[in-house]
Amino acid sequence: MAPANIFYDDDADISLLKGKTILFIGYGNQGRAQALNFRDTLNYTKTDATILIANLKDSYADRAHEDGFEVTQDWAKATSLADVIFLLVPDQVQPELFNSKIGPSMKPGATVVIASGYNVFYKLLDVPKEANVVMAAPRMIGTSVRTRFVSNAGYPCFVSVEQDATGNAHELALAISRGIGATKAGAIESSAREETLIDLFAEQALWPTVINAFTEAYKLLQANGCSNEALVHELYYSMEPAEIFEKCAEDGFVKQLVYHSKVSQFGQLNGALSLDGSEFASRFERVLKHQIIEGEFMRNFSKMEKSGTLDKEIELLFETAGKTELAVGEKLVFERLGHSYGAAVGKANDRH
Repeated sequence: MAPANIFYDDDADISLLKGKTILFIGYGNQGRAQALNFRDTLNYTKTDATILIANLKDSYADRAHEDGFEVTQDWAKATSLADVIFLLVPDQVQPELFNSKIGPSMKPGATVVIASGYNVFYKLLDVPKEANVVMAAPRMIGTSVRTRFVSNAGYPCFVSVEQDATGNAHELALAISRGIGATKAGAIESSAREETLIDLFAEQALWPTVINAFTEAYKLLQANGCSNEALVHELYYSMEPAEIFEKCAEDGFVKQLVYHSKVSQFGQLNGALSLDGSEFASRFERVLKHQIIEGEFMRNFSKMEKSGTLDKEIELLFETAGKTELAVGEKLVFERLGHSYGAAVGKANDRH
């Protein structure tokens, strides 16, 4: 496979956005970070454009007002004025909102910007043929998108053109990516399909395997006399795994092992290379093919969302996961240490 193109500030012509109205739909995690970055970029490059925020009348809208933006709850009217429309509400909210109020109100030649490939890959958005669809998908949470922009460090981002109605969607995608600060460190050419496959695969195959491995390891070691306190600290509370992953990003997935002892180096490498990965591979392939590519997960998820049972299903999953030896032991240790336990559980997903 050919290497992906990577685009930088010099590849992007921000002047393409001069005189345009830029609409951010949603002012949550990603919405706030990207809108603030965009405003700073326009000011820095002396590009005259208008930024507008569309959000429900809630604390996020209040925050947008405090940040100095014009805010509206009239989705359709705001859309009719916009040349560029950032769709930054959660994935499960997008189809109904877009198909009922955004899509029908778009003017010809407008550009929709997605930060996740999910709804485009599964064709859940009724995008007018006269509109561009581009993706600018930061590979980190909104707070980091903002802090790394402010520190001039940049951040990784996927960029693509999914529908080119105007003939210059690629150039617009790069200008938009530069606006949110994505071309500082390099925006990687991708696609909605690729972003969806990688993202969902991590969520449905890779991380479930990791969670299960930690859970089973905890159970086995506890049965062999290891205390909750020792296990919780050793497995993750010490933050050592987080430091290891940070070194993976800095030095390489395997190369970071040079920071470990000889006992650790031999144990990890010999153990990993001795494992039979066929069971993992078989399950991973099933997840990728059936749940993701063929859309089994999407259909089930959409069914729960439409029936109103999604929140209850997630609540039950949390309840079940909370009964494992790891979860029970963790709760005891956290309470003993005076650590606030479970504060994040039940909070609304604010990915976008």
